[in-house]
Amino acid sequence: MPRILAIDYGIKRTGIAVTDEMQMIAFGLTTTPSDTVISFLKDYFTKEKVTLVLVGEPKQMDGTPSQSAEIINAFVALFHTTFPAIPVERVDERFTSKMAFQTMIDSGLTKKQRQNKALVDEIAATIMLQDYLHYKK
Repeated sequence: MPRILAIDYGIKRTGIAVTDEMQMIAFGLTTTPSDTVISFLKDYFTKEKVTLVLVGEPKQMDGTPSQSAEIINAFVALFHTTFPAIPVERVDERFTSKMAFQTMIDSGLTKKQRQNKALVDEIAATIMLQDYLHYKK
């Protein structure tokens, strides 16, 4: 069964999470510099079958698009051009970074480990994907 991949796209870094082959569990895959994410995905898609890609949609508290929405929309357009056969679904990513940070605290990571923004992005993508799997059922 193909996997589902989630992308927490940012200006500097992009957190990526993926499901297991049964699409039951989400786990962090990596964090990559945003300017190399397309080449990373090209390589990944040659090794793994992916049926759907989730991309976070940043919104403000009132539901309007956040400041980074334009950058992410441009990434989604590039993704569609590069990988036209892979569907993209946008998902609300509000609070995922805060939830990721809290997860790091709850996991007992040290203050120095919690300052690793790449890990925060990867955990945020994992939370986004796990929420999607939970609500899909």
